[in-house]
Amino acid sequence: MSIAEEKTAETKRGWSPLDSLQGLGATVLDFLASAGRLFRFTAQAIYHCFTPPFYPRLLLRQVIDIGYYSLPVVGMTALFTGMVLALQSYTGFSRFSAEGAVATVVVLSVTRELAPVLAGLMVAGRIGASIAAELGTMRVTEQIDALTTLSTNPFKYLVAPRLIAGTVMLPILVLIADVIGVFGGYLVGVYKLGFGPENYLHKTWEYLTYDDVVSGLWKASAFGFIVTLMGCYNGYNSQRGAQGVGAAVTTAVVSSSILILITNYFLTQLFFAGK
Repeated sequence: MSIAEEKTAETKRGWSPLDSLQGLGATVLDFLASAGRLFRFTAQAIYHCFTPPFYPRLLLRQVIDIGYYSLPVVGMTALFTGMVLALQSYTGFSRFSAEGAVATVVVLSVTRELAPVLAGLMVAGRIGASIAAELGTMRVTEQIDALTTLSTNPFKYLVAPRLIAGTVMLPILVLIADVIGVFGGYLVGVYKLGFGPENYLHKTWEYLTYDDVVSGLWKASAFGFIVTLMGCYNGYNSQRGAQGVGAAVTTAVVSSSILILITNYFLTQLFFAGK
């Protein structure tokens, strides 16, 4: 029987349950293969972060790019988030005559959740896309292959500095965002909602604990690792051509954002379950 006759026979047979099972099985196998490639890439990247040779100049460059140049967008996001949160909290709590809790809600929400999550998403949009585009272009133009030819490990030269910088710098950005976000809430609370400055600051510090701030910094470190890892992974494995680089950038940003939200839930469960 010829190929055309086989296709005609399959068409006549129509749909069968085995076709759905076959499609489901192929999807599962593709997912497991992708997860395996990502796990292997992550293990290699972590290994090369702790083994010589190191490239301090490249690390410093990434620290400046990820940390310093991301500060304006993270700071602006934190400022207006704190201001909006103060307004919304006051509007809701005024219905229950609990306006005094506004300062406490602002500082706990910013330090625990909003600052690390929003900073992670902003950095994912800026740094994750940039890393994926840069490494994807290097893959397309065969610069990564050239590094291997020159006996330079691409993981040590390209991936490790970015992972280290992202993991270290995002907590610093979040710590600054905590201050800016609380300050935004202070501005709205004092100059628009009529709170006394001393009373607002007292309410801000009254229920804030060391664990609230540290938990947000641990989240930020995990988010920084995720953003740089997904940017490096998708850029490093980019397909050929401009379309492949564009797909790598899109996948890096989307996957980073989704993983940040998923990881945030599990870290929140870990830090605050039962408290």
